[in-house]
Parts: sequence; structure tokens; C-alpha cells
Amino acid sequence: MVDLENLRTIAKETISREDVKYFIGWREGTYGFSVSPHFVREPAEADKLIFSPLCSNNLATYLTLAEKLPVPRGQEPDTRKVALMVKGCDSRAVVQLLVERGIEREQVVVIGCPCQGVIDTKKVEQLLGQPENVVRARWEKGKIICQLPDGEKEFIKEEVLAQKCLKCRYPNPVIYDILFGEKVEPWCQEEDFQEVKEIEGLTLQERWDYWQEKFSSCIRCYSCRNVCPLCYCEDCILDRLNPTWINRSVNISENTAFQLSRAFHLAGRCIECGECERVCPVNIPLMKLNKKLSKAVKEMFDFEPGLDPEAKPLQASYRPDDKEDFIL
Repeated sequence: MVDLENLRTIAKETISREDVKYFIGWREGTYGFSVSPHFVREPAEADKLIFSPLCSNNLATYLTLAEKLPVPRGQEPDTRKVALMVKGCDSRAVVQLLVERGIEREQVVVIGCPCQGVIDTKKVEQLLGQPENVVRARWEKGKIICQLPDGEKEFIKEEVLAQKCLKCRYPNPVIYDILFGEKVEPWCQEEDFQEVKEIEGLTLQERWDYWQEKFSSCIRCYSCRNVCPLCYCEDCILDRLNPTWINRSVNISENTAFQLSRAFHLAGRCIECGECERVCPVNIPLMKLNKKLSKAVKEMFDFEPGLDPEAKPLQASYRPDDKEDFIL
């Protein structure tokens, strides 16, 4: 059971600090299995904070979205810290932002939340439908309990957890200032890249047919890019019209160029939070692309992003003993 009173006490104490301007966490949504980001600016607002299997959102996105806005003319920037709740995968995004100097360490207070896995709402909606009323959920004795209007429904984790959680190696935050809750055991110790290997086992034509089908459904809504905590460039090359790198047309050619360009931009940077795939309205398996590049980076350079705030980015981490058998 999650001790919400303890969480809210931590939040109230943190937001009361003179060097903290707000505390970002989760609160209940307005319907169904949704939750909402919650910006706490006053201690009383902390009473709405939650931490449950429904808290999928990677809040690290707001470190660059909310903190990089232009300051209105005549105003001075507010340099106080932002307090942020993070799960294990979210904390890797914070680390990677530190490595890339997207943020500075003194700008953030990290509230680490060991995670027992979050629900894939698409899975649970297939089992329960789409309830209009707010649904609550909790972890209990290795299971997930959903509180529905007509009573409680119990699931074993494998039935409803997001795919990323079933192979999670870092459920505990890799960086934090305050730890909320007890650390948990990871689901696995090593990534086996099984889904990637299944695609690699196809012929070249079969692979092309597979991705052509997936990319043809893309509506170029940019949700994947906008939700990604590592897509924080102020001037995105995929938006440029002069020169035009990728046309705005929604067709298989431009969709493929968009998705592959974005995947390569995340090579050695993706921290596997799965947010891009979660928000995709047409269910493109984007993490298969990202994990393909993660696999290549791991095999070629023995590199994983988002683990060491003192590390260098992949492309700046040259080592004389790096393998060279991939060079043509």
C-alpha cells in the first residue's frame, strides 16, 4: 500500500521551502483510468497528490516544457527549484537531461518513487470497458486492484501492466533527493530485446511491409514528439519549412522520414519510458524502433543512457577500445 499521507507531507514540506517554486506530481483525472499532472504551489494543494498504478505520465517532460518558456518583458526569471516526482524510468530522463545540460542539477529537487509497474490503459479497457466515472487503482500483494463504481476488480500484474514494465530493469529511481516508499525488485536484470529480434528475423521485404503498414496509419499529430522528455529542441528540424527537410504531407514517404528521423535523434538518448507509444492514437509500436537503436548502441558501444549524471553523451564518449567492426 502507498502511504499517501507521507507523500503529501513530503510535498507540503518541500513546497514550503523558500528555494522551491512548485512541486510536480500526479492527481486524479476527470474520468476513467486517466490521471493528470498536478502543479502544487501551495501546501494545501498537496492533498490532491496521488501515486498509483495509473501514474504513467513521465513528468520529466515539464522540466523543459514549463521551464524554457520566454520570460515576459520587464520580468526577471524565477530561478527557484522545481520539485518533481519520478518513477524509475522517469528518473533516467532527468539524468539524461543533466548529461545533455538541458537542465542543471541545482534547478531540481527529485522525489524518487519506487514503482511496481503502471497500468496499460488500453489493456485494462479491453477487459473492463471505458468507465465514465473516475477509477482508482492500487498495488497490493503483487496484484493490482482497481476500484470501480460497482466494486473492486483484482488483476495479476501481467494482465494489465504496460509492456515496458514487464521488462523493467530500473523500477527504482537512479537519482533522487528524497525517496518516497520502499525500493522494489526489478522485473528482470538484462534486456533481451526479444521484440527487436523478432523483427530482425524477418526478410528485408517483410520488414519493409511491416513498417509500411504501421507508418501508413500515422496521422502526424506529433504526440510522440511532444510527450517525449528528450525531444526538447527549441527549433525542431522536423518543423522547418525553409529549408524543408520533411514535408507536412501525410503519406507513407513523409511519415517514414519523420519516424525514422526522430528515432535516430533518440539513438543513445531514449530512456525507454514508452510515453511515445502510450500516447500514439493509432497504436504504432514506436518502442520497437527505439529499442532497435538501443540494441545497436549497447552492442557497439556498451552504452546505456540515463544512468550516470556524470557521464558524457554517447557521441561525446569516445573510447579507444570501442569496437570498430561495424565501420565499412
